[in-house]
Amino acid sequence: MVFTVKDMSFNAGTELKISGKVKSDCEGFSVNVGHDCDNIALHFNPRFTQSGDSRVIICNSNLGGWGDEHREPSFPFEHGQEFKVSITFNNETFYIKLPDGNMMSFPNRHGDDSFGHVHVYGDVKVHSVKVK
Repeated sequence: MVFTVKDMSFNAGTELKISGKVKSDCEGFSVNVGHDCDNIALHFNPRFTQSGDSRVIICNSNLGGWGDEHREPSFPFEHGQEFKVSITFNNETFYIKLPDGNMMSFPNRHGDDSFGHVHVYGDVKVHSVKVK
């Protein structure tokens, strides 16, 4: 685990910015946004070589069980390189700005307009987390 932020105010219309560096031997990492470790509205999981996948971003949610995965073929992450990811949302959709400036989206299956938990796990070093 890299870190967990609890009791945070990440509300619809605000932006969550995460910057860090991918470790040189990274297999994958994840950014989870939700209410706690078990109620995850957005599981953002870039995979270099993890769980049988190679250079793909997996998004999912967990509402008492994992839902259907969304696979994003754009993969702008590189071993040993710095990255910035920005996440915004409304009660219908998460919007994720990738390090290369491309956007992807994932449904807000919880339908909530506020989340208080961010959890980062995997082979990355996080430099900063900002909500504004």
